[in-house]
Amino acid sequence: MRIDLTTEPGDPRIPNEDYVSVALPASGAGGSLVLLDGVTPPEDGGGCVHGVPWFTARLGGALLELSVSRGDMTLRTCLAEAIERTADAHRTACDLSHVKTPQATVVAARWDERDVEHLVLSDSVLLVERRDGRVTAERDDRLSRLPPHVPELRAAVRALPPGSAERAARAAEYVRAVEALRNAEGGFYTAAADPSVASRAVTGAVPRADVRSLTALTDGAGRWVEVFREGTWADCPALLREEGTGGLLRRVRTAEAADPRGSAFPRGKRHDDATAVYAEF
Repeated sequence: MRIDLTTEPGDPRIPNEDYVSVALPASGAGGSLVLLDGVTPPEDGGGCVHGVPWFTARLGGALLELSVSRGDMTLRTCLAEAIERTADAHRTACDLSHVKTPQATVVAARWDERDVEHLVLSDSVLLVERRDGRVTAERDDRLSRLPPHVPELRAAVRALPPGSAERAARAAEYVRAVEALRNAEGGFYTAAADPSVASRAVTGAVPRADVRSLTALTDGAGRWVEVFREGTWADCPALLREEGTGGLLRRVRTAEAADPRGSAFPRGKRHDDATAVYAEF
């Protein structure tokens, strides 16, 4: 197999909250990849004394170990167990009931001689490239299906002058509206301290013989498609074969630098943590 991965922080002065790892067992019979995008905490830290990078390292490490070593468990069960282990590791020291207790989006893929399984929770993406050239974006699209008042609020924010007090007030209103739908019915889900959220993940499997490559991207890397519209999901695997995951991230940073205020391409942050992993079979 060919494995290529790159991760970098949005701001070099702030720890990267993404996590990525790949395991290829010595048997050579299969493997697993895990990619997480940690949710930036509020100013009060979300009730946790450890922080988001600690959380994503714990959760990602547990999920990778379980997905590789426990082939008898589904990826949903692996995620639930990984969430439970991580919660137990800081339950006595931290307030896990806080709405912004450390949490993350999740992409996991696992393969053996027969199948390639996947799991996606929240807005990171897994691209499955077939041998016939088709590319399928495996996504959890609940963030794009929030109640109408939420995208209306976002549009109202973007219509106001950057840096204005009115925009700041409306942005705070928008954030409150989104947070009210986090891990709630009719909203969207991320992996935090409740293992039952694993049942909300999007899952599936395809025959391994049909798969040429897998690509997993946090939304910071996915900006090349979703924000800057420089290509499509179907274009990504070929780009990664040609330029590598580092090349994709360089393209994203170049586009961000060309629009530092987000005037042409509105986005929540000028730069975001960005992670990409490419696995070619």
